Amino acid sequence: MTGTFVTSFSLDRPLRVLVLHNHYLHRGGEDSVVESEVDLLRDAGHEVRTYLRDNHDVDAASRLALACDTLWSARSRREVAGEIAAFAPDVIHVHNTLPLISPSAYWAAADARVPVVQTLHNFRLHCPQAMYLRDGRVCEDCKGRVPWASVLHRCYRGSATQSAVISGMLVLHRALGTWSNKVTRYIALNEFCRRKFVEGGLPADRIVVKPNFVRADAVHDGPRSGLLFAGRLSPEKGVATLAAALRRVPELSVRVAGEGPAASVLRAVPNATLLGSLPVADVMRQMSTASALLLPSVWYENFPRTIVEAFSQGLPVISSRLGAMAEIVEDGRTGLLFEPGDAEDLARAMREAVANPARMREMGRAARAVYERTYTPRENLERLTQIYLDAMAAVRHG
Repeated sequence: MTGTFVTSFSLDRPLRVLVLHNHYLHRGGEDSVVESEVDLLRDAGHEVRTYLRDNHDVDAASRLALACDTLWSARSRREVAGEIAAFAPDVIHVHNTLPLISPSAYWAAADARVPVVQTLHNFRLHCPQAMYLRDGRVCEDCKGRVPWASVLHRCYRGSATQSAVISGMLVLHRALGTWSNKVTRYIALNEFCRRKFVEGGLPADRIVVKPNFVRADAVHDGPRSGLLFAGRLSPEKGVATLAAALRRVPELSVRVAGEGPAASVLRAVPNATLLGSLPVADVMRQMSTASALLLPSVWYENFPRTIVEAFSQGLPVISSRLGAMAEIVEDGRTGLLFEPGDAEDLARAMREAVANPARMREMGRAARAVYERTYTPRENLERLTQIYLDAMAAVRHG
């Protein structure tokens, strides 16, 4: 775990943790991570209270009111201050604040001298679009700069106005020192992302690394066959690359678990079997019988949960050689890497996987070993608790 730890610090009682999160309009992996961490803490005996806002409430607000809340929500600051007074948390753990909570919540915590831990689930603090992605390609034009390029290119939801609001929020809180002074510890999900956040200007000594985790039983040891894609069918997930690769290997087939705006791209490919959106348990069952998972994303992917789910099932991953994916998947040991966006290279990796089932089973065993060493609930709880204690010590000695 990278970062600076002030001192050893422990408590002889459960921690009191106030969790802040703005739910997304369409439920995604981040919402699941928040719920999983809350359950993890509660199962360990810690007291957890949540302050939640929901983007379904956005429709009821005027555009002006929403813009103002995005920049600075007086309501959130007042309500978070009330939660602090009523609950007396040892630490506040923030996940997503956009748009209804806003960074004003950090100031309520600072007023009460409560340490703040912020998980960096995406690149929003440096990129209004959050993914470092434009026109299907990696873009870092706004990293470490005033992010007005995002307004020019309408990066946030195709809107110059909305992009300007997000950019304005970032510029305002850089000027106010919110990111540099009001957050005690940042959590990056891997070393690659940590480096990007440091390059973008976040204080290096406040960023620690803690990946997400997955609950999983013993790995299935039965027969395995076929290739699997699991995830949202959207352009950044490399759906077009997958479709082009499949046309190059008509003798192979891929099961596709997921749905999304790019589903039609795969429906036109005969050797893609679309299973639709499946419950998590069903996705895990698919993973337990496949020979390899395909992850052709064309963006950095802060923390591809599907990789860890696959590893937990002893399933190797064929992934883009890009960002965190190239850090998590070890080429030739826990999976195969190919050049991002290169359909021919993906087709090569698919052929290699299907032609070498014994080698893929060996990679799957190595992937499971990585899961047991790094991505279990127990390991995650130990890291998360240490981060909280470190943040508390930093405020106490600050």
